[in-house]
Amino acid sequence: MPVINRIAEFQPELAAWRRDFHMHPELAFEEHRTAGIVAQRLRDFGCDQVIEGFAGTGVIGVIHGQGGANGRAIGLRADMDALPIEEQTGTAWASQTPGKMHACGHDGHTTMLLGAARYLAETRNFAGSVVLIFQPAEEKGGGAEVMVREGIFEQFAISRVFGMHNWPGLPAGQFAWREGPIMAAVANLEIALQGRGAHGAMPHQGVDPIMVAASIIQGLQSIVARNVEPVEAGVITIGHIKGGFTHNVIPDTVQMQGTARWFKPEIGALLKERFLHLVPGIASAFGATAECSFIRYCPATVNDPQSTQLTLAAARAVAGDARVQHMDKPTMGGEDFAFMLEAKAGSYIMIGGGVGADDPGLHHPKYDFNDEVLATGASYWSTLAEQLLPR
Repeated sequence: MPVINRIAEFQPELAAWRRDFHMHPELAFEEHRTAGIVAQRLRDFGCDQVIEGFAGTGVIGVIHGQGGANGRAIGLRADMDALPIEEQTGTAWASQTPGKMHACGHDGHTTMLLGAARYLAETRNFAGSVVLIFQPAEEKGGGAEVMVREGIFEQFAISRVFGMHNWPGLPAGQFAWREGPIMAAVANLEIALQGRGAHGAMPHQGVDPIMVAASIIQGLQSIVARNVEPVEAGVITIGHIKGGFTHNVIPDTVQMQGTARWFKPEIGALLKERFLHLVPGIASAFGATAECSFIRYCPATVNDPQSTQLTLAAARAVAGDARVQHMDKPTMGGEDFAFMLEAKAGSYIMIGGGVGADDPGLHHPKYDFNDEVLATGASYWSTLAEQLLPR
């Protein structure tokens, strides 16, 4: 079965919804406009329950199939938040909010699940309940963890939970899947260096925190290269440095931020131990001091094998066997859906959105979700619900 005909009929509406979300991006736990639109649409579609304010700005929609609320319930999750990035797409629907944009495709995720909600509420060709989870704050906000902590699985008796992410590097309309780890665990790194400022022409009178920062960056790369077994996976990256204010002055301080990624818990423990030991040690060797933090954000996203086979069947029904690919390796990207998969069996799948070799990647200021795959994604969600909850 390809894209569902009824969903294909309202593809233009899906594109209009997605572009409206794109024009009005909202950051983690600030998704008030987005959540309001989602809730109203769910009501318009005739969902049996619509709950607002879950985990702050989250929205839950419940659709009962044949036989009412009797039977199993499954959860389908989409994220709603945007990123603090200045958009450079130049599209007619570009962000109208300076410094914020949907650079990860959550506008598309929200729209695809809304498309499925509309179809499932119209047809109800399933037995049991579909719980539509519109999650806030995936980007650094931990919205999934908050939803789990507030009892989403217990309150709605969800037996399995499923997620989906657009993937620009995969041809549009294809799917990619794997059992076990699919995305990495994530920690945020914070470093505050304290040196002693001086004139740039008289460095001997100070302690240069910029030079210390350079040595720390080099030293951090030795953690994975010389402490992690080569066949294992781990990454440490410094992505932000702030220090100094002019060309001829050595500053007093430098701030640095970065990320660490891994799959196995023991690798995460090793990265943390070496990071907290190495950074102050290098700073001390230069006569500076360092305060540093290794802040765990989310665990690895690990797909349950049985649930993954269920997603595979739905993806093949929509796209065909040849357009559903196995991922040989997981990605080092992180995803807070991991918290849901720690609490409940489920699976996470990728949907291709690529249109060419030069596509901007996720979190890029020129990235834009490919509207052509909206009906495909909505059909996948709908097919998954009908297959898992047969009449």
